[in-house]
Amino acid sequence: MAGVVHSIDELVGHTPLMELDRFERQQHCGAHILAKLEFFNPTGSVKDRAALAMIQAAEQSGALKPGGTIVEQTSGNTGIGLAAFAAARDYRMEIFLERGASLERRLILQAYGARLLDYKDAIGLRPEAERSHPWQEPEREATLAEIAAYCRRTGAYFNNQAANPANPEAHFRTTGPEIWQDAGGNVDVLVCMAGTGGTGSGTARYLRSRNPGLRVVLVQPHPDSRLTPEHPDVQIIDGVLPAYGVPEEELSEYLTPDWSDEYINVRTAEAYATAHDVLHTEGLFLGTSAAAALHAAVQVGQRAEYAGKSIAVILPDNGMKYLSTPMYQQTL
Repeated sequence: MAGVVHSIDELVGHTPLMELDRFERQQHCGAHILAKLEFFNPTGSVKDRAALAMIQAAEQSGALKPGGTIVEQTSGNTGIGLAAFAAARDYRMEIFLERGASLERRLILQAYGARLLDYKDAIGLRPEAERSHPWQEPEREATLAEIAAYCRRTGAYFNNQAANPANPEAHFRTTGPEIWQDAGGNVDVLVCMAGTGGTGSGTARYLRSRNPGLRVVLVQPHPDSRLTPEHPDVQIIDGVLPAYGVPEEELSEYLTPDWSDEYINVRTAEAYATAHDVLHTEGLFLGTSAAAALHAAVQVGQRAEYAGKSIAVILPDNGMKYLSTPMYQQTL
């Protein structure tokens, strides 16, 4: 039957590219802001692209076998994507959840049947009966080395999005070409957030192959909006990490400054304000990282040299997973 899909895999990608005409005028922005609406993916985020590609690559290589267990460290969206595709393939899913993940993300992961773990599970100190409620913050996050050791002990497949080449490759093959085609080959600037760096680096690599003069702006959380030992309770832009001003040894393989031309720091409060502005001008209901990326895109678009230019901005997800956070609680 024409138009009927037969797998969740077929729902990934081909998301809309929307020019934010009303929002541009409200923000006195002379550039064209082209928003890549990634919440149209099946589990509601850009991470579905990489999640599917990483599972398919592991299946093709034989690293992931039928009935196997997939393990990932994530702030939520990558884990949700992996959990969805795992459920459709009868894999088990185990998640080491990063600090700051919203309640909604935790509940969605549980609904997919994922098992939520923390560092005590990784180092074998806590029996199942003593595990605390999965929506509580972990005492600390498990390190990649601890997770890798856990997978060796249990025979699980460690997906490791931070160093998995299928992550940026998914965006080189899909996200970049979609933006270029839908924009009619007219993209002057790419604005994006970075978690592992896979989305931005892969998309930028493709767009630069078509427009060598492309300018890439990496959006990162302002120092005031990062979890630190001194500020453990600060409101963060979850799932987003800085690449500039960070010791090289702390960066993941794809989260490096070399694929971008500049960076813009965004405070969580600025992301919240932008989320409410675009909600009431375009009717778009954005997540925190998407709103932060849009806030930065406006700053670029207000520069005189970009008047009339086209700025593509990747909006990773919508606000449905953030209703329990201060971004939307204040409107209730």
